[in-house]
Amino acid sequence: MVTEGTEKPTIIFTYGTLKRGFSNHVLLQDMIAAGDASFLGVYQTVDRLPLVCGPYRVPFLLNFPGSGEHVRGELYAVSARGLIRMDELEGITRAHYERLPIKIRADEDEESESGKTMEVEAYYAHRNYAEALWKRNGEKGFRCYTEKEAKGYVKRKDRPQHLTFLEQIGIFISSNPNSCCCNKNLPVPSALPVNVVNH
Repeated sequence: MVTEGTEKPTIIFTYGTLKRGFSNHVLLQDMIAAGDASFLGVYQTVDRLPLVCGPYRVPFLLNFPGSGEHVRGELYAVSARGLIRMDELEGITRAHYERLPIKIRADEDEESESGKTMEVEAYYAHRNYAEALWKRNGEKGFRCYTEKEAKGYVKRKDRPQHLTFLEQIGIFISSNPNSCCCNKNLPVPSALPVNVVNH
């Protein structure tokens, strides 16, 4: 439970690798142990939103209400100290993701107050490349990042270290959708989209 003074926690909706059972959940486990986060339950988005995979099967939520599905994920109360750690993981200052408001409600499958909506925050794909990522995925998303969608996920330490994450996103966006989803062996294109390179 978040216990740091009288500070009001930030409520974060997680939909990808931060969820229980996925590779980045160790960060939340560490934060929970330190009193910087607490699990609140399973929720879904009120709006239909695209949830897609980018390079290395990394999940991205796109801020395009009305497209996609009612995305299912987990809710956490996070302290200010914990939020700094999550923002760093999500590359907020490097324009990887951006933390924005999102409306959610208790998941239909959960035994809880379904129907009650709240506005919390989530990490969306940065607006600089979100539209191109949506098009690269054929404007098709999924409802929940499961083991099936995560198959082929490559951890950061196992990705090419000579490329930034934005360069990896640029390569993915400009590659053929029928090629290898992990893009391990693709060369850096001579001209990445300008709005991707400049951040």
